Amino acid sequence: MDMAEPLSPPLKDNKLFKGVFAVGGIMSTLVIYGILQEKIMRVPYGPNKDYFIYSLFLVFCNRITTSAVSAGVLLASKKALDPVAPLHKYCIVSVSNILTTTCQYEALKYVSFPVQTLAKCAKMIPVMIWGTIIMQKKYKGQDYFVAFLVTLGCSLFILYPAEGDTSPYSRERESTIWGVSLMMGYLGFDGFTSTFQDKLFKGYDMEIHTQIFYTTVCSCLLSFTGMIMQGNLLMAIDFVSRHHDCFFDIALLSTVATASQFFISYTIRTFGALTFATIMTTRQLLSILLSCLWFGHPLSWEQCVGAVIVFGALYARSFLNTKKKPPLTMENTENRASSPPKGNP
Repeated sequence: MDMAEPLSPPLKDNKLFKGVFAVGGIMSTLVIYGILQEKIMRVPYGPNKDYFIYSLFLVFCNRITTSAVSAGVLLASKKALDPVAPLHKYCIVSVSNILTTTCQYEALKYVSFPVQTLAKCAKMIPVMIWGTIIMQKKYKGQDYFVAFLVTLGCSLFILYPAEGDTSPYSRERESTIWGVSLMMGYLGFDGFTSTFQDKLFKGYDMEIHTQIFYTTVCSCLLSFTGMIMQGNLLMAIDFVSRHHDCFFDIALLSTVATASQFFISYTIRTFGALTFATIMTTRQLLSILLSCLWFGHPLSWEQCVGAVIVFGALYARSFLNTKKKPPLTMENTENRASSPPKGNP
């Protein structure tokens, strides 16, 4: 028998390997990112129980790390650093993105990470609103129905917190009102950022790393200026110099935020937006469960029902869209491939 067996495909061309690489990369980086967010903003440091309150400093550290890495990628690939779009358009994205991320970090002072994570699932609503205003997009009845279910589930999760799940900064109703207000700001600015970036990519032929580089450089300058104007820069530096574990947490947060950006880009480019949306939905569910276990957040039965409604609607949408070409309007509901990390992503 002289039959040669077909050689297995190279590892880099193996679909299973690519899938494991994409899922493992996104899950590990974003789950770590979520846990670190909550630890930095809600857990005190040192024997005096000092809280880190400088959100803009986190934004600055994240953005300067991402801009440095994206510049390195462009230089390594021998691509020009020249801006393709006018600089003021990058600045518009930067301002919106800074407001998005600041609202995200500030909200953690008043609501728990599970509440914030589930509320992020409602970002399809502002994306649809901004898409209609800026891009004149049309949406189907299925999109509005899913948005309604997600809103219903998020409302149950936010309005019926479990007893004992209080904020370290304030308590009860005041905490909920501030937290929800900040999350609404997050969703509104985030929806504008995604939609404007979509318009930017369609209007100009640019590399994703070019947009990331210029957007994050603008974000660095703006966040640095904001800290100077608030007088918080030296206080933030003093805090991390006194609490070395906080410095380590911030460094790790910036690292995994930047790494997640490139895993997201790889996943969408290799498998498409639908696969990415399913992975992100699973990641959000896992992040909520880990946060409840790690930080001891209790969940009421109303919150459990709300979570089932939200994730059931999102998984159902992904399943239904696998049977047909996904509508362009809904591809970016969790798409962070073309935007700086939030950490959000």
